[in-house]
Amino acid sequence: MYPDIQLSDGIILLRPPMEEDASAIYDAVIESLSELHPWLDWATPAYDKSATLRLLEHFQQAWENSTAFQFVITGLPDGEYLGSCGIDGIDHKNETCNLGYWVRTGRAGKGIASRAVRLAARFAFQSLKLKRAEILAAAGNIASQRTAQKAGAHFEQLMKGHLVVRENLHDALLYSFTPADFKE
Repeated sequence: MYPDIQLSDGIILLRPPMEEDASAIYDAVIESLSELHPWLDWATPAYDKSATLRLLEHFQQAWENSTAFQFVITGLPDGEYLGSCGIDGIDHKNETCNLGYWVRTGRAGKGIASRAVRLAARFAFQSLKLKRAEILAAAGNIASQRTAQKAGAHFEQLMKGHLVVRENLHDALLYSFTPADFKE
């Protein structure tokens, strides 16, 4: 596990979630539910505080098992909860992973998600030693596509009928990063 990991670009900080984040996460999800609902299975009108606790438990177990790495995004210097960014779908054989993200509605459109995506991708390459990070954005999720583009991910292809959210089939746009995108 990576208990003390903190990733920052001086504007935002990514860190593993803690139980103390539960109220802030819940408030942000409720604030953002109408934007999250079409794209995330867990973002339903039935979402409640116990769902937040289950998500936190799942995230913490994934960190402990190194199967996924969900980060909370906080603002600097105040520590305001801004959203979430994570690495999952890790394929060690092919050295790939998926990147996912969301930012609370009241802070959307300020470049937070693209900053978080870059920090998470760098972590995937430097700490996890992966060789490719992918973003799948539903064709209708324009905000997610813009985030991938602004973060510098490379558009690769439209994948027909590739994403399912609560039994709804969506076309997806595939974006990617490789370590070469982070050479300085």
